[in-house]
Amino acid sequence: GQVTLRAGAELYARWVNQYSLTLWAVCPGEEEVEEQLFVQVTAKQALRCDTQFTSSEGVVVRVSADVAPRTPLYAVLSQPPSGLTVSGGCPRGAPTLLLMPVSLQFRLRNHDTPLVLTRRGLVLAPDGGFDPSKDTQMFRLEIEVMDHHGNNCSGAVRVEVLPSRRAPVTFLEPQQAVTVPEGTGPLEVVTQVRASGDNVRYAILAPVTPTLFTIDEGEWGSPGPPCPCPRTQHEAVPPPTVLGQVRSTRRLEVSHTHLLVRAYNALHPADHATTTLNITVQGTDRWAPSCTPAIAVRQVPETVSPGTTLVTLRCTDPAGAEGDLRYALEGPAASRSHFSMEGPRLQVNTTLDYDSEATAAVGFQFTATIVVMAGGQPPRSTRVPVLVTVTPVNEFTPECPSGATFTLLDTAPFGSVVGRVAGRDRDIRVVGPLDARQHKSYQLMVRLTDTHNDLDPAEQRSRLCSVAVRLQAVPEQPPVCTPEVQELQVSAGPGGRQPVTRLVCEGSPDGAVLGYTITAGNEDGHFRLEGSNLFYLPNDLAEPRTFVLLVEVWGRTSAPRRSTVVALVVHVTPWSTPVPSSTTTQRTTVQKEPLVVTRTEAVWHPPAWFVAVLTISATLLLTTLGCVARCLLRR
Repeated sequence: GQVTLRAGAELYARWVNQYSLTLWAVCPGEEEVEEQLFVQVTAKQALRCDTQFTSSEGVVVRVSADVAPRTPLYAVLSQPPSGLTVSGGCPRGAPTLLLMPVSLQFRLRNHDTPLVLTRRGLVLAPDGGFDPSKDTQMFRLEIEVMDHHGNNCSGAVRVEVLPSRRAPVTFLEPQQAVTVPEGTGPLEVVTQVRASGDNVRYAILAPVTPTLFTIDEGEWGSPGPPCPCPRTQHEAVPPPTVLGQVRSTRRLEVSHTHLLVRAYNALHPADHATTTLNITVQGTDRWAPSCTPAIAVRQVPETVSPGTTLVTLRCTDPAGAEGDLRYALEGPAASRSHFSMEGPRLQVNTTLDYDSEATAAVGFQFTATIVVMAGGQPPRSTRVPVLVTVTPVNEFTPECPSGATFTLLDTAPFGSVVGRVAGRDRDIRVVGPLDARQHKSYQLMVRLTDTHNDLDPAEQRSRLCSVAVRLQAVPEQPPVCTPEVQELQVSAGPGGRQPVTRLVCEGSPDGAVLGYTITAGNEDGHFRLEGSNLFYLPNDLAEPRTFVLLVEVWGRTSAPRRSTVVALVVHVTPWSTPVPSSTTTQRTTVQKEPLVVTRTEAVWHPPAWFVAVLTISATLLLTTLGCVARCLLRR
């Protein structure tokens, strides 16, 4: 018989150094024999490598491209049983790094990698870190391990560098212009810069000399003891914003300096950004010219003539050189095109058309600044703000449209819009509302009046225009309301809504439900319709007021919709105003006849005989008075 070691079994003398085996044997025709077999295991120094480490693929380690330079990525550890086994792992702190009971040597067999292998078997990130701008990068290390007896094993570590998900270092403002007064002392804050990113620090690249300014390196926290194991999952972390303060190194004098400031990642210097600071040290303007007025505000009509003087400045130079003063106009292009400076006088350069698009674009107000400059070093100047408001002037009379003719259904309810007449006016557009009577045609005279075109409300222009309206018959009848015109009176007392009236209307014989809506007169929302019931919503009404409401009533919803308009004249009296003792609603029924509106103007036209008698009587009276005066003088 032969005793062999089972496949896959390993013997470790430090665990079990002796095995007791019981063997049974039997031969044909003989009794069974039992014997004991003792196997002793002796320790022997042998070097074994971890199975994954020695595989063809090797150990796979995934890291982020933004890890710091020389960060531990992988460690080759020893966990010796009876022999010496070399395995790999990630030390999660200093105590977990097992030191070798025997000295081991680690040798890198390939040198085409930027990774670093230390004498203790640590795989480190490159000295300059990984390139964060590249895509996924792959590196392979062939490592050989040898003890002092000459036993060795070899394996591979494959490092997969994933693209960084952290935002790069970025300045919030790529360029800044700063003005500080002269005399600023040393280490005073001149300005601040802000950059976002990780481990941000600042440095001034230019100018190297003279060193007028310095910048704080920025606040960045210590990352603490790093874990050599890379993260296998990456999470997007919002980059923090780091503040850098630019300070003066000495007392500043009048100058102009361009600073080139760099913000960089302290762990990845290749990740950086730059910004430009234009720092102007301005002299104290203690001897600037003095001008009257200090602020100019003018209001001019649009018909003001070019060359008109709007503002005349009276400026004096404390240095006593009034003749050396220079005047310039600054501001938007529209202001500089409409106005100009003639010495100390601000004059109109071109016409100011109130109706132009350019004037309307600036809100009919032009702003500018008059700069008064004096000689010397540094140049001294004073600024006078100017505001010019253009007012309208009603210059033109409206023009009637040609051939204004409208067609209207003969069943149009009271208050329906017949049409719109668009009058032409070079100042404005005029729209006049029209009314209709139940006749085949109408010849209406519409007065077109332009308003709000002059600073003086009385300055209005008008023209009479002829408008023709033709009616078209419709067989279907609209709903009938009784009455069609009501005059009502309501006392607005405190509390909730108040009922005003209930409309009585009849529709088609099929009993279709009628619809009601207020079409005019309720712009302020003082009334509400709920079905055919009208309610008044009290408010802070101080004076009596009359409302003319137009309520449209319709039956079928098919097109064209047939409707009737009911006119409601509601007199609302505040509760504190004395009112008549009777609050009974008064209703007036108006027959379906054409509504005629008559306007009476008092004009006196005396007959011809009356004028003749009046003239003769006046002549005789004057003659008599002359004779009496002559007699008195002779006496």
